[in-house]
Amino acid sequence: MGETEKRVATHEVRCFSKIKMFLLALTWAYVSKSLSGIYMNTMLTQIERQFDIPTSIVGFINGSFEIGNLLLIIFVSYFGTKLHRPIMIGVGCVIMGLGCFLMSLPHFLMGRYEYETTISPTSNLSSNSFLCMENRSQTLKPTQDPAECIKEMKSLMWIYVLVGNIIRGIGETPIMPLGISYIEDFAKSENSPLYIGILETGKVFGPIVGLLLGSFCASIYVDTGSVNTDDLTITPTDTRWVGAWWIGFLICAGVNILSSIPFFFFPKTLPKEGLQDDVDGTNNDKEEKHREKAKEENRGITKDFLPFMKSLSCNPIYMLLILTSVLQINAFINMFTFLPKYLEQQYGKSTAEVVLLIGVYNLPPICIGYLLIGFIMKKFKITVKKAAYMAFCLSLFEYLLYFLHFMITCDNFPVAGLTASYEGVHHPLYVENKVLADCNRGCSCSTNSWDPVCGDNGLAYMSACLAGCKKSVGTGTNMVFQNCSCIRSSGNSSAVLGLCKKGPECANKLQYFLIMSVIGSFIYSITAIPGYMVLLRCIKPEEKSLGIGLHAFCTRVFAGIRAPIYFGPGACRMYNINNFRRIYLVLPAALRGSSYLPALFILILMRKFQFPGEIDSSETELAEMKITVKKSECTDVHGSPQVENDGELKTRL
Repeated sequence: MGETEKRVATHEVRCFSKIKMFLLALTWAYVSKSLSGIYMNTMLTQIERQFDIPTSIVGFINGSFEIGNLLLIIFVSYFGTKLHRPIMIGVGCVIMGLGCFLMSLPHFLMGRYEYETTISPTSNLSSNSFLCMENRSQTLKPTQDPAECIKEMKSLMWIYVLVGNIIRGIGETPIMPLGISYIEDFAKSENSPLYIGILETGKVFGPIVGLLLGSFCASIYVDTGSVNTDDLTITPTDTRWVGAWWIGFLICAGVNILSSIPFFFFPKTLPKEGLQDDVDGTNNDKEEKHREKAKEENRGITKDFLPFMKSLSCNPIYMLLILTSVLQINAFINMFTFLPKYLEQQYGKSTAEVVLLIGVYNLPPICIGYLLIGFIMKKFKITVKKAAYMAFCLSLFEYLLYFLHFMITCDNFPVAGLTASYEGVHHPLYVENKVLADCNRGCSCSTNSWDPVCGDNGLAYMSACLAGCKKSVGTGTNMVFQNCSCIRSSGNSSAVLGLCKKGPECANKLQYFLIMSVIGSFIYSITAIPGYMVLLRCIKPEEKSLGIGLHAFCTRVFAGIRAPIYFGPGACRMYNINNFRRIYLVLPAALRGSSYLPALFILILMRKFQFPGEIDSSETELAEMKITVKKSECTDVHGSPQVENDGELKTRL
């Protein structure tokens, strides 16, 4: 091998290694940003309880990430490619880490979490003021209807979480657009799909880790290390429980900052992958032309902005796609944001269990669906039109299956005076002014406290006092209440802390719900890719960057920010499950249902729209016949191409 060949080979290996190293670093950044994003969603219930804030504020905190993202999206879209992209990505990762750290600060600045209770963890018989005793009275009763669950904020420390999430959104802005453009500029065109596929894998792996982290942190008490957890009178299944949400944010902060380090060592530009630096300088000319072309594109961005905007706004398929996406994402965000709370209330699961179930049942089918639809479209050469028709039908089928969720329901927890009578008769609606009964009327119990106990008769009571209990044994979660006058059973009329568990029938219904979630997640994934392909193909190549950015802008403004705020179902210890189910299921159903009307118009318009690079099967067969004829015209009797028609043969083929 000559000196020139060695130099060329060394150059190609060095260039290839840099692209691969950048891809590895960017994948890590994708994992870290999706990790912190999904962890934030899993901890919304814990944040709500920690700061005693209404769900509308929780929704605003969740949407604040989109606010931060929008603050810089225009700057990044138009000027980011002119700057040092790897350094900008690294700075973005650092900013994300700082945002996560700021979100954890309230835990260190505010006092210990004090949950609502009347029980002293070290109570004894002489100081059991929470039991059935005379000469004590309270007149207020708790509320359970979502419309009435409005809390008075006890602290403004949640603003740290809000600002931290905005900063996290600002830091995330340059990662995806600048990272993908860097790869597109300096990687071979045939390698780009593979590289972007690896990045998408990182976006899926991050949520899996985030859900596992959320489940782990939610099972640890928020003040672990500073309180004796043996003295706690609540468990992770209690609605007053707050997990150690701050631990996960510290971990996310560290991961994001570590992911920023490699980007500070990458150059502003790389040689185009595949270009060889020949001795005569041909490669330098190619690279220079490549840079000049990029500069011209950057200079034309602002000049072409208004014409491109006019062209996009006059594109009916594109505008209908934006409308469809806004409606669909509104429904999706509402369902996903409050899914943990719904499963807690509906099926009696703890936050840690719910988060783990969501990760196990929802993410794997989405991964499989993405890979499967991509393989099918490539293997069988399915056009975008056919894929769109198929996606519409499957999505409509899944939407009809969605209504089965209205049947997969459990009853309220049986609580005397709220959802059931003291005789154990269940009421489907809220029982008003029935908190007191003959068995506890002489106890002078507080009627606005929430310290539920479960009697051995299978019925729960708002407190040991309202159960008529006169004696307690043990401490912490092992406390047992005895001699309870309201508990009529064949046993010793005793009760233990916490609500009574829902029966095996409810556990079976949870399995049905999760199976439906698997089916829905899978169908969603195989319909999302064709929809995104329609978006990419319905706009001109020169408008593609602006079109994708405008689509993201509209979905974030009209769905990502607004949806969690207006949807909030209140913040209650226990809900009227029928009202909560209607709020949680009906609104997303209405939003999704309305999205199929513009989607139907898209299919109608697509019948007359010719996508670039796609022809019908009949046209393909005709083209193949023409090629066969032209080949025969250009061969001799022995089947060999005629030398004098070689140029014509190439042109025709």
